[in-house]
Amino acid sequence: MSLSGGWYLTLAAVLFGIGAVGVLVRRNVLVMFMCIELMLNAANLTFVTFSRMLGDIGGQVVVFFVLVVAAAEVVVGLGIVVAIFRRSTSTVADDLHVLKG
Repeated sequence: MSLSGGWYLTLAAVLFGIGAVGVLVRRNVLVMFMCIELMLNAANLTFVTFSRMLGDIGGQVVVFFVLVVAAAEVVVGLGIVVAIFRRSTSTVADDLHVLKG
């Protein structure tokens, strides 16, 4: 039994919504990064679903590039979080002014 593409798109919309709410509501930088990753994975699920529905491989190629951008975002983001955590003991997004110097 195979699920239709609508179910996957609905799941992607729910995941994206959870990620968007998490970014807007939470103040912890690590949680915000996890929510951004959740939103990127929801976009990847959408690309793969449309790629499967249309019988085209272009969506899967886009997913590869999104994963590369997500990996770069994690590297830079975790570097910023480590820099914040070394100067203070919390990783709250309001503490970004500490990085000015």
